[in-house]
Amino acid sequence: MLAIHHYSKEEIMALLEAAIAFSEGRSAKVKEQVFVSNLFFEDSTRTKTSFDVAERKLGLEVVPFDVTHSSVNKGETLYDTVKTLESIGVQLFVIRHKKNKYYEELAGIKSAVVNGGDGTGNHPSQCLLDLMTIYQEFGTFKNLKVGIVGDVQHSRVANSNADALRKMGAKVYFSGPEDWFDEAEFINGNYLSLDALISEVDVLMLLRIQHERHGEKMKMSLDKYHKKYGLTKEREKKMKPNAIIMHPAPINRGVEIHTDLVECKRSRIFKQMENGVYARMAILKDALEKKGIKFIEP
Repeated sequence: MLAIHHYSKEEIMALLEAAIAFSEGRSAKVKEQVFVSNLFFEDSTRTKTSFDVAERKLGLEVVPFDVTHSSVNKGETLYDTVKTLESIGVQLFVIRHKKNKYYEELAGIKSAVVNGGDGTGNHPSQCLLDLMTIYQEFGTFKNLKVGIVGDVQHSRVANSNADALRKMGAKVYFSGPEDWFDEAEFINGNYLSLDALISEVDVLMLLRIQHERHGEKMKMSLDKYHKKYGLTKEREKKMKPNAIIMHPAPINRGVEIHTDLVECKRSRIFKQMENGVYARMAILKDALEKKGIKFIEP
């Protein structure tokens, strides 16, 4: 699982059905001892922790890896790090890295690799949990209107979700600071102002401002951002009665979204986090089965 666009509509649906089954109580345990390791070269709370939980639920042996105390700090390459752990016995890697398409460097690796996020490129497990959350809510993707709002240019979430949602039959629109959209080719002209978008969409997906990826020309005061591009209480009142709010988190409260709306009736933000475990269980099981690893499903 490197990028969601590698998967057909049918394959995505199969993963969704597996994730939903896990959320409804289905269990699966690996038949043999399997070692996995989560290599996170960028900070993470939700993704790394939910992969940890998903791996343990599947009966996998998690080999800890802390980049700050590894030979990466002595100049070891990503390939050599992965090859070393593979030689020791690790059979699956979940990797987050700041470099886009870092996985192209791992062509000689025999173990399974799951992309936990590559630069501004792809975030397939976040995409699957987002699709799961939407599907649970509406039971379909066909003709749903989804608005993705915010720092789109730097968002691997926006990149993965836009592709997958269109493939599944949804209509995807974008909003946010126009100066931040220069390199986001997947928008395909579907840009609307937030105030034009807000009353049209069934799903409002807000994105974190990724300050760590911004240059000086993209600096904007947080208060100004909230007033022009954030979900204020006034804007929330204009949403469709059954429309939902999503955010991949971490959340900049009072910036992308008013703090009172983070856990409002429309919000599915913490439901997304809950679904992250089940979506990642489905991804891990699928990746290992493709390597010939068998599971027991009571």
